[in-house]
Amino acid sequence: MQWTAVVYAALMTGSSICSVLGNLLLLLVVLLNRSLQTDTWVLKLSFCLCDLALGISTIPFGIHNSLSQVKSYPTKSATCKGSAFLFLLLQLASIHSLTWVTVDKFREICFALSYPVIFTAYRAKIILAMVWVYSILNAALPLFGFGSYVYSETKFLCVPSFKPSSIAFNMLFMVVGIIIPIVLMCSMYGYIVYIARNQVRRGTFVCNEDHCFYVPANNYFKSSIVMVTTIVCLLICWLPYIVICFYETLTGKESPQPASAVATWLVLFTSALNPWINSMTQMRYRAALRKTLNKIWQMFEYFRKNSLSQCTTIQPRLESNSFSSPAPSVPPALQTNNEPQQELTLV
Repeated sequence: MQWTAVVYAALMTGSSICSVLGNLLLLLVVLLNRSLQTDTWVLKLSFCLCDLALGISTIPFGIHNSLSQVKSYPTKSATCKGSAFLFLLLQLASIHSLTWVTVDKFREICFALSYPVIFTAYRAKIILAMVWVYSILNAALPLFGFGSYVYSETKFLCVPSFKPSSIAFNMLFMVVGIIIPIVLMCSMYGYIVYIARNQVRRGTFVCNEDHCFYVPANNYFKSSIVMVTTIVCLLICWLPYIVICFYETLTGKESPQPASAVATWLVLFTSALNPWINSMTQMRYRAALRKTLNKIWQMFEYFRKNSLSQCTTIQPRLESNSFSSPAPSVPPALQTNNEPQQELTLV
């Protein structure tokens, strides 16, 4: 077995575990805290479910192919086409849902006064429906002859065929599906960092119904670090994959296996990063996470104390019953006859 396949399988296994646990934790936090269920929370729910599905379907499929040293699948294999369709569908739905979550965050910060009017629950559902319709149509195009799905031995997955013969579909998929959303997200995060930098220079007072208070520059500095980290993670995870896809499409050559495998793993690793860099870095989500963990701990302690109390009440009953019950081998008649005889001897 090649060292590339072993390392790939190990990295994908870690990514699958982190993706499933992270996204399940995010779902649990959102579902148990109604304060997080805003008008646009369905968009965050969408990319969370997509990343969870990638962690339990596409990533394990890649682990199986790498460890089993699968060389190819039949041309019309339903397994290969189905896994490639699911991979492309979840990939597109995840990144476009994440893009609209970023747009929501951008409007909430930059257009705070008009935000409730711009982003309503009804509009969020329409946007979500459009995202999934686009993702399904785009992923279904190779099934109808516009592009094709093949097994890539360098990626250990069934993916779109990045060959010159499928250049039209590849450009549509890469430019509209991947590059434009990433550029939009990086631009919006960059602008938010620019606004935060200006706020640090002049200082800010935030007011509520009771009083006004000064927001220290450290808060904006922390927010800027989170935004810059998000931009860096996006570029690191997606740029190698984009470069390799363009290289294979324009040259018709297979990229080296280590580079192709690492680029594919980085793209799938975003499913494990998204819950943390896009949600858990926010203060309200961290507070909700602590609240949820406290609830779970209290429930665990409650059931543990109940089980212990039931055990302590059952044990004395069993002991008292064992002392009070007569021996089954002695008949009742003999017991009554022996009692007065026993008293005479004692007297």
